[in-house]
Amino acid sequence: MTAFLTFSDIFKSSFLENVTAISPMDIALAMVLSFMLGLFIFYVYKKTYAGVMYSSTFGVTLVALTMIATFVILAVTSNVVLSLGMVGALSIVRFRTAIKEPLDIAFLFWSLSAGIVLAAGMIPLAVFGSVLIGIVILLFANRKAAVNPYILVIQAENQNAEQTAMEFIKQHTKKCVTKTKTVQKGNIEVNLEVRLNDENTGFINELADLAGVRSAVLVSYNGDYMG
Repeated sequence: MTAFLTFSDIFKSSFLENVTAISPMDIALAMVLSFMLGLFIFYVYKKTYAGVMYSSTFGVTLVALTMIATFVILAVTSNVVLSLGMVGALSIVRFRTAIKEPLDIAFLFWSLSAGIVLAAGMIPLAVFGSVLIGIVILLFANRKAAVNPYILVIQAENQNAEQTAMEFIKQHTKKCVTKTKTVQKGNIEVNLEVRLNDENTGFINELADLAGVRSAVLVSYNGDYMG
């Protein structure tokens, strides 16, 4: 019995067996399809983004997540031992980046799910499911409200000026709801949620010219950035 291992004995392990567990053709097909699905998800995200500042890096992240999920699941499905180790490794991962837009969470799960389903060999489900999800998001995320809400901030010198301004606002808007009111000596500030009769905002100029009204500010409001 020889005391030394031959070259073939050193590399005769399960590691070399895993090299041929997945064919190169399957790997190439899965990665190319995951890249295409990631681009589709990126396209839908770009078309439906309605936040304040668009982040192109988040779109690239969606493509990368789809491809990463694909090759991770390819590895897991080819080796049971590796799957257990992968679960343990991923359990210690912590993401601390804040998600500002609620819809971004859906895109993240969409990217991961598409990559997982694709790597599992369910290509029709991954493709048609992604197309269906994309159509639904495009239809609903791009829908605009019939009447856009606005926040109107007025400052008046006294109560009489406030009442005159409120009557004027109610005449020129469909809906007027008081949100906050701050009273100081010689100054009254009122924040109102209003819905205009049309897109003409010229009445704000007339409102600011009313006696006792110091200022009038109209801000577009979609409900996403009120703290």
